[in-house]
Amino acid sequence: MSAGQGGHLQHEHHHAAGASARRLTFALVLTSIVLVAEVITAALTGSLALLADAGHMATDTVGLVVALAATRLSQRRATDRSTWGLRRAEVLGAAMQAAMLAVIGAFVGARALADLMDPPEVASTGMLIMGAIGLAANAIALVILTGGRHSSLTMRAAFLEVANDALGSAGVLVAAAVIWRTGWQRADAVASLIIVALIVPRALSLLRATGKVLMEFTPDELDLEQVRAHLTDLDDVEAVHDLHVWTVASGLPVLTAHIVVSQDSLASGRTETVLDALQACVASHFPVRIEHSTFQLEPAAHLAHETGACH
Repeated sequence: MSAGQGGHLQHEHHHAAGASARRLTFALVLTSIVLVAEVITAALTGSLALLADAGHMATDTVGLVVALAATRLSQRRATDRSTWGLRRAEVLGAAMQAAMLAVIGAFVGARALADLMDPPEVASTGMLIMGAIGLAANAIALVILTGGRHSSLTMRAAFLEVANDALGSAGVLVAAAVIWRTGWQRADAVASLIIVALIVPRALSLLRATGKVLMEFTPDELDLEQVRAHLTDLDDVEAVHDLHVWTVASGLPVLTAHIVVSQDSLASGRTETVLDALQACVASHFPVRIEHSTFQLEPAAHLAHETGACH
């Protein structure tokens, strides 16, 4: 990849990260205000569903702080000590957000099961009012975050947290209405369990996604055998080994490979043409566009001299 391309990609990343930071800041201010109001109302009404929603709001608030910090860190310039900058901070931030969602979900689920057996008295009117306020705030935050939810794992986590909290607020409203109309106090615990059922699987899915990045798995959208086959089919390429593809951060896949080229291409000086073809192939042929690629071109005899070669 040329220096010009690298500068262009870095500029695009910083522009996207700046836009994400603004969205996260707006969402954080809204969420923090509603969190304080919900904690007070949950204490006054005795509503577990409202407390669960406040728990999600607390998770949202911490998660949005983490997301904002990770987004800011990801804008740091690359250095000789940190050659990718701090781009992976957004993956760590998303993993922390997903873990917090899972823990909150487990806690609320356990509490809801206990309340099903022995339901406490709930003041439905205050619960209903606060649920409506929470839902309105979450709806505004979702609108703010919608435009950037696919830009990074951190933004995906932030959007997921707020979306789940919107579901929680909706659950609070439904439970409050049922209690107000029928007096069935267990509606509060049932709403909490439904919220948990919606949250935990999504949190675990996000945790798996971030774990794959941190463990440097091959991106799910990429078939490594297909990549190897396409590279091998290029002119003057005889074999491919030590092929690795991983993701440094959202939108930053990286590929390295050793390419065995024909003796004729080496002798005639066609290696630059081969290298251009290899980079063009991985940058445009597959579902994942790989613009950071490193190829080692070598004769077939060189393989015998390598240590720990992986075929």
